Amino acid sequence: MKKLTGILIACFTLLFYTAGAQQTTDGLYKKSLKEVLDEIQDRYQVKIKYTDAQVQDKWVNYAEWRFRPDVDTTLANVLTPLDLKVNKEGPGRYKLKEYEYYRWAVTDGWKELDRIASQYHDKASWEQRKALLKPQLYKALELWPLPAKPASKPIITPKRIFDGYTVENVAIEVLPGLYINGSLYKPSKIKGKSPVVLSPDGHWEHQRYRADCQLRCATLARMGVMAYSYDLFAWGESLLQFKEEDHRRSLAQSIQILGAIRILDYVSSLKETDTARIGISGGSGGGSHTVLMTALDDRIKLSAPVVSVSSYFYGGCPCESGMPVHQCGGGTDNVELAAMAAPKPQLLVSDGQDWTANMPEHDFPYLKKMYGYYGAKNMVENVHLSNEGHDFGPSKRFPLYRFIAKNFHLNINAIQDKSGNIDESKVTIEKEPAMYVFGDKGEKLPAGAIKGFNQLQKVFAAAINK
Repeated sequence: MKKLTGILIACFTLLFYTAGAQQTTDGLYKKSLKEVLDEIQDRYQVKIKYTDAQVQDKWVNYAEWRFRPDVDTTLANVLTPLDLKVNKEGPGRYKLKEYEYYRWAVTDGWKELDRIASQYHDKASWEQRKALLKPQLYKALELWPLPAKPASKPIITPKRIFDGYTVENVAIEVLPGLYINGSLYKPSKIKGKSPVVLSPDGHWEHQRYRADCQLRCATLARMGVMAYSYDLFAWGESLLQFKEEDHRRSLAQSIQILGAIRILDYVSSLKETDTARIGISGGSGGGSHTVLMTALDDRIKLSAPVVSVSSYFYGGCPCESGMPVHQCGGGTDNVELAAMAAPKPQLLVSDGQDWTANMPEHDFPYLKKMYGYYGAKNMVENVHLSNEGHDFGPSKRFPLYRFIAKNFHLNINAIQDKSGNIDESKVTIEKEPAMYVFGDKGEKLPAGAIKGFNQLQKVFAAAINK
């Protein structure tokens, strides 16, 4: 009995001193995050939504010392050291989230772009900046020098014939055993040389199989363009080789760029291609890819990033910001990278419900200034749809058609009805399996294809170290 009593006393003493230590400098006045959040809710009469997993095993040092008269400052003081933040969902209502380093406050993004822009003031100093950035971008992607190109020929499916256009599915070997798949839309009749527009898509469901993606590429083809729609890494048919979660690996950004370079190699080799008229247009994450590809590869003569470019958003997916491209040149952002396209034609489509909502206020004037260095302010355009959201709908596609027709000298009448309206009704929407290269169940995937991300890492490392 005495022994048991001694144990209980010892335990009580330990608990007492442990609890005491949490409320002195010896214990850094430490409290659990859950306890602090509950106290904030009680003190300021607000509601904070969070899950047990978000607060588990998280502690706040000098917890009481972080409180201020207003709840927003208090929340920032408590959460910032833990890489957490809250979204304000309404008066007195908050939701706990991981801090997003790629998403800045609007004014902070503008200030950073102003800092970046202070390094040049005319065409000559801007050209020096571009000459500094470009090789650093390649090195950040671990693509300098470029890996050797496989000697294999593209795998091409039989041509499908539609009203005014044809479609072939194409797989190109990017690295030994690594394939990038897509669909090449061509005009039914090509007289002379045809322009090409690469069409990477964003993170919308079903990606290049989606109806709006097919509408866009087929309509471009009916207008006289060869439109090449292709998968992002670990999306679409790439899932025959990788898992969905592999798309959120940092290497995805490099693989997507290398894949697009291989596509450019292929389309540039086609006898029908007018290499003086090669463009690229993608939406969302495909828009970030569009900007970076245009900055990297001089073969691209026109670009049109859709619902993507912003000085205060760097791209939330590792396929957009996984590699340290934004640390190049002492720090850059997607708006400066977009400026590297000058003086080539560029259309930026923005909307009022995502990170492009403030494009006309600060970022686009910067781009106009940069194009002005070349006496080409009219070569960069912004279509801002303040009442629209984050998609690639008709209001985004129609300005794209007109922009490409104007700058690539095409007949816009080919896709207009008698009233002069854009008409996409002659496009046939195919079912997803029709757009596969490797068969309905992947049964035609080449025997030597990479299987899994670990194998890709080994192949990539071997390719860049040769």
